[in-house]
Amino acid sequence: MNITVNNKPTATEATTVAQLADALALPTVGVALAINNKMVPRTEWSSKTLCEGDAVVIIKAVCGG
Repeated sequence: MNITVNNKPTATEATTVAQLADALALPTVGVALAINNKMVPRTEWSSKTLCEGDAVVIIKAVCGG
């Protein structure tokens, strides 16, 4: 399936947000994710299905000042 991740075209075999997170090796904390401009709570990652053409935005928290 073809989706975009942070505005970059991405081909993936993942069918859920959790599978995508695993494929992208996302950290288990400090990450927020939205699909088509709607935030997806981490508690819903395993049940939220990805669809062809979805636009995924991943935001990682970083320390600094």
